[in-house]
Amino acid sequence: MQFSALQLATMLDGRLEGNPDVKVSNIAKIEEAGEGMLSFIANPKYEEFIYTTNASILIVNESLVTEKPVKSTLIRVKDAYSSFALLLEKYKQMVGNKTGIQQPSYVPASVKTGQNVFIGAFAYLGENVVLGNNVKIYPGVYLGDNVTVKDDTVIFPGVKVYDNCILGSRVILHAGCVIGGDGFGFAPQPDGTYKKVPQIGNVIIHDDVEIGANTTIDRATMGSTVIRQGVKLDNLIQIAHNVDVDTNSVIAAQTGISGSTKIGKNCVIGGQVGLVGHIQLADGTKINAQSGLSKSIVEPNTALMGSPAFDYKSSLKSQAIFRNLPDLEKRVKELEDMVKQLLSVREGV
Repeated sequence: MQFSALQLATMLDGRLEGNPDVKVSNIAKIEEAGEGMLSFIANPKYEEFIYTTNASILIVNESLVTEKPVKSTLIRVKDAYSSFALLLEKYKQMVGNKTGIQQPSYVPASVKTGQNVFIGAFAYLGENVVLGNNVKIYPGVYLGDNVTVKDDTVIFPGVKVYDNCILGSRVILHAGCVIGGDGFGFAPQPDGTYKKVPQIGNVIIHDDVEIGANTTIDRATMGSTVIRQGVKLDNLIQIAHNVDVDTNSVIAAQTGISGSTKIGKNCVIGGQVGLVGHIQLADGTKINAQSGLSKSIVEPNTALMGSPAFDYKSSLKSQAIFRNLPDLEKRVKELEDMVKQLLSVREGV
C-alpha cells in the first residue's frame, strides 16, 4: 500500500515542504529509515537525524527550525507525535478490515451480528451472543453464552470471555485475556478444607478500554466486576472479583488487585503493585512500581511508594537515610567509644 506526500499531508491537515509526489510504503524509526519509508520527529534529541536520514517523508512539528537543507519531504503539523499515531491507527484499520466468517468456526443460529463483522477460524460463540457493527473476532476466541460485544471492538486470538459478560464499544482485548473466570472465593470449613463459593456475577467492560495479553479479570461473586471507560490495562494483570476500576485509570504489568477494591478516576499504578481487598483509591492516586498497599487512600492525587506504601517524597527521604545506615552505624559506634573514654577518664580523676 503506497501513499504520496500530498495524500498524507491532506489526511493530517499538514503543510508540505518538498516533493508532493514522493511515495512511501513502509514506516521506520528516523535513524533506520530508508528510501520509500515514512518517519517522524517529536523528540528534540532526534533532530540531528533530520539531516542524515534516508526517509522519503518526515512528519515534523510546525515549530521545527532547520539549520541546513533536508533531503526528505517534510509534512509540518501541530503535533508530530499525535499525527504519526493517527496515521498508524488509520493504517491498522485498513490492513485489519477483515469481514466474514472463516471456517471451521462454531456460530449458533441464536447469535446476532451487526455489519462488517469478522469471525476467525476455530472461534467458538455460545448461544445468544450479540456482536455489534465492525466487531473483529480473531481465530481461537471463545465467547460464552449471552456475551455482548458492542461496535468496533477487537478481540485477538486466544481470548476467553465467559458467559454473560459485556464488552463496550472500541474495546481491545489482546491475545490470551481471560474475562469472567471465577473469582477466588472459598469458605473455610471446620475440618480445614475449603468450600467453593459460586461466582454468579459477570464482568462489564465499558467503552474505549484496552487490555493487554494474558491479563485476567474475574467475574463478580454477585453483581459485576467493572472496568470503566478509557481504562488501559497492561499485560499480565490480575483483577479479582467485584473490583471497580474507574475512568481513564492505567495499570502496568504484573499488578494484582484483590477483591472488592475500588480504584478511582485517572489513577496510575506501576508494575508489580499489590493491592489488598476492600480498599478504595481516591481519584488521581499514583503508586510507584513494586509497591504494596494495605489501606485506603482518601486524599486525591496522592503519590505513594514502598511496601507498605506511604507518601512518595517521604519514601525517597527514607531510602536516602537507609543507604547511609552503615555510615551512621559507624559514627554512632565512634561516639559511643568517645563517651566511654570520657567516662573512664572522669572515673580515674
